[in-house]
Amino acid sequence: MNFEKIGIVVADGDEYKSLRSAVEQGGYERLEILKREAHKFEIETEKGAVEVISILCGIGKVNAAAATVCLISMGCDVILNYGLSGGVSGIGRGEITIPDRFLEHDFDLQVLGYKPCEKPAQPTYIYNADDKLLAIAKAVIPNVKCGTAVTGDRFICDENVRIALADTFGAMSCDMETAAIAYVCEYADIPFLAVRRVSDDAGDDAKNAYREMNIADETMLYSYVETIIKSLI
Repeated sequence: MNFEKIGIVVADGDEYKSLRSAVEQGGYERLEILKREAHKFEIETEKGAVEVISILCGIGKVNAAAATVCLISMGCDVILNYGLSGGVSGIGRGEITIPDRFLEHDFDLQVLGYKPCEKPAQPTYIYNADDKLLAIAKAVIPNVKCGTAVTGDRFICDENVRIALADTFGAMSCDMETAAIAYVCEYADIPFLAVRRVSDDAGDDAKNAYREMNIADETMLYSYVETIIKSLI
């Protein structure tokens, strides 16, 4: 897999700071995309180098999708994402997940006869991570877990909602961006992969666990992403 330009979408400022710190130690160009902080830089290996454009897109589906469209329009031929997620089922706090399946749990037209998350006149509404990127990530991230990530514009902090997400969608994790990014990549024919760390259990105490994890040093996630990128060169 050889790519000319790689895009990285990150939602939260605390999650982005490790990337910013690493990038600003070398040569880079500071950009502004959609009035958001962004960086253009290169990652090098003995085999060569690849250009990377990263963006701190802001939290939520609209922000993530808009940023992804911009990166693709700027020539990015693969999109990566990293950040924190809530654990829904089969995964614990602090574990790393690379979702292989994405859907929007808050898209609901069931009263009109559609299935949960089904979108009218859209042939695909459940999106998949790129198989080759998944294989690379599994090889470089120890003890990583794969499963379904469900996305919605809501921070899940409710045990009843957590159980419903597990029962309805078979969800492993929940977040506020990945399915939106995956949607854009699916219909633009661009490979996509997300690397997410579980910060909480999406239950009644999720907000406190998330805050604790989000202020911690998150160099681990960007380090994994950088290793994946080097494997693509």
